[in-house]
Amino acid sequence: MKNTDWSPQRWLRIALPAVLIVVWLLAAGLGGPTFGKISDVSTNDQASFLPASAESTVARDWQLKFVDSNVIPAVVLLTSEEPLTQDQLVEIAGLSQKMGAVPGVQKPTAPATTTIAGPIPSQDAKAVEFLVPISDTGEIKRVVAELRAELDASAPEDLSVYVTGPAGLTADLVSAFGGIDGVLLLVALLAVFVILLVVYRSVVLPLLVLFTSVFALCASILVVYYMASWDWIKLSGQSQGILSILVIGAATDYSLLFVARFREALSQVDSKWTALRQAFRGAWEPIVASGSTVILAMLCLLFSDLNSNRSLGPIAAIGILFSLLAALTCLPALLVAFGRVSFWPFMPKVESGHGHRHKHTAGGAAGLSAGMTAGMTSETSNDVERGLAGVGGVWRRIGLLIARKPRLTWVVTLVLLLAASTGIVQLQANGVSQTEVILGQSNAVDGQRALAEHFDGGSGSPVLIIADQGSKDQVLAAVERTEGITEASLYTGSGRPDATAEPVVKDGRVLINATLKDQADSESAEQVVVELRKQLPQVDSSVLVGGVSAIALDTNVTAQSDLFKIVPLVLLVILIVLILLLRSVVAPLLLIGTVVLSYVATMGVSALVFNHVFGFPGADATVPLFGFVFLVALGVDYNIFLMTRVREESLIMGTRAGVLRGLGKTGGVITSAGVVLAATFAALGIIPLLFLAQLAFIVAFGVLLDTVIVRTLLVPALSYDLGDRVWWPAKSARFGQGLLAKEGKSEPLDPARR
Repeated sequence: MKNTDWSPQRWLRIALPAVLIVVWLLAAGLGGPTFGKISDVSTNDQASFLPASAESTVARDWQLKFVDSNVIPAVVLLTSEEPLTQDQLVEIAGLSQKMGAVPGVQKPTAPATTTIAGPIPSQDAKAVEFLVPISDTGEIKRVVAELRAELDASAPEDLSVYVTGPAGLTADLVSAFGGIDGVLLLVALLAVFVILLVVYRSVVLPLLVLFTSVFALCASILVVYYMASWDWIKLSGQSQGILSILVIGAATDYSLLFVARFREALSQVDSKWTALRQAFRGAWEPIVASGSTVILAMLCLLFSDLNSNRSLGPIAAIGILFSLLAALTCLPALLVAFGRVSFWPFMPKVESGHGHRHKHTAGGAAGLSAGMTAGMTSETSNDVERGLAGVGGVWRRIGLLIARKPRLTWVVTLVLLLAASTGIVQLQANGVSQTEVILGQSNAVDGQRALAEHFDGGSGSPVLIIADQGSKDQVLAAVERTEGITEASLYTGSGRPDATAEPVVKDGRVLINATLKDQADSESAEQVVVELRKQLPQVDSSVLVGGVSAIALDTNVTAQSDLFKIVPLVLLVILIVLILLLRSVVAPLLLIGTVVLSYVATMGVSALVFNHVFGFPGADATVPLFGFVFLVALGVDYNIFLMTRVREESLIMGTRAGVLRGLGKTGGVITSAGVVLAATFAALGIIPLLFLAQLAFIVAFGVLLDTVIVRTLLVPALSYDLGDRVWWPAKSARFGQGLLAKEGKSEPLDPARR
């Protein structure tokens, strides 16, 4: 087949790239400014992510009827090494008025009263606490910061001051997410630029790819911002960080695949437009298939019961969609505008001998040395010669290894992955306390630890029980008898318990506040909630148990339920896409099996690293699900890149030669893409939050494992060993027809030769 130069009309050559570039510049111009505003439509309130049917959600709705506002309590704690003196206590008491004057602290309804409870001294006389209601929850970070500043200026000297409790922890959590908008993006882009610079040894190409990725991210941010502002989705700092990393990584991956095809075509033809057309023919199907697979996998999260997971689905899908569009429109426009200069200073030149797409050396193994063909049959040598023609370096050596001992290669690789998988039994994904979520320095976390030393751990974050008015005394007595509860009282409308006042009644129900012995977000506190939900319905069948501990418990239970619901759905969707793409049943099943094995091995290694290297206290309950969705969807991407090329080559030269050829031609670009994606996800580790640090390691390690081991050795060796059977139910006679036509043969080769 002879390659002929092709070029559109002059006006189209100028107008088409210009229009596409202008459109993406416009998207970047509109989306870029929303980076600074997206935190305005983001929430990190754990309660808002629970389903409406969760008991803690229903209890929270009832709580709002009693307090008449969406207030978050802050616990202000002052501690001393020695018992506090009377003068210090008098000075501490005066802080109540100063804290009440801070903008955002709930104001009293009557001039002579205060909404702040305290000062409350500890039994050891070394600490005092205040319960400060924060009404301006939209500016909680600012309010807590001003509270801390006021206390630092006004509190007695030699006292340690903390603002903790739900409000303090939320403020520090928001601060931890503060690096997402700028620092995270900068680190990710810098990592991508350096990797591309090393791989392609070009100054221009990395910039073109980065522009493509940034344009895709700006367009994604713009759409997500408005969806969140219209309350179509719930955006969290967690989802925001994942979106940025996912778009940069995916857009770069798709771009690299297109760039590889474009560069390969430039070595065969003179015209950059002809090269662009050939690149489109070879790249659009795997890119669209890969992007569609990830989009569908992400949309499976819509079936999650956790609102945080359900919202991440469309957010991630939007990011992948724009990554896909940018790689197929913006990048080609930039490449054709710059032409061969895109690869400066090592610009590709047209190689001689490209009258045919594949150069085939007559004589079978004549082009291979005796050492290379040792132990091979003549048929195998022919496959190797055809498949590895023009392939050099490490990919030629890997191809020879697979051709010589395909079964030994995949068996050894399989055993290693199974061994790594055994570590998954040590994965502790049952959730962690909120004080362990923040990895960096936190005044609120330090305050929670100090609070537990002087007061009941659950001070400021009580268990909330909604009970029928007629059974309030029996329910209160049952709560007080429960192990792990230090005290309980009916809500009377004031900040402190008052046994002489009448309880507030709303729609025939009362609110009971129960103080926990342990921290409200600890595992022991969650067990108290479990016990209350078991015992209290025997007294009042309509009772509801809520609060911080109940929210944490319901979140963990729902997350684990989602895992068993979403995983089979994602696998089914990906399997269907692969069957349609590869026109086969065996190959898709093989790919699904290897990617799942890669995921399990990754989680096994991650569990060992988390427990014995990093010393993490456990893992968030959503980590296994997020790890699965990202690793399986993105892992299949690389197998799609490989197997679509293998199928393309197999139709020309036969399956076994096609496997070697496909591996040799895609090896470099897929490895580069894997390293880029691993580096971008690793950037999440700069955010001092346990969940993101764990997700960063899981995805980065998993992508490298999948790229270096699964896609390089396991999948090619299995495919080579199966031969034409890997394409079942397609007939084996279809494969190698291009070579037969070239050699002038009328009958297909014996399938055993392949």
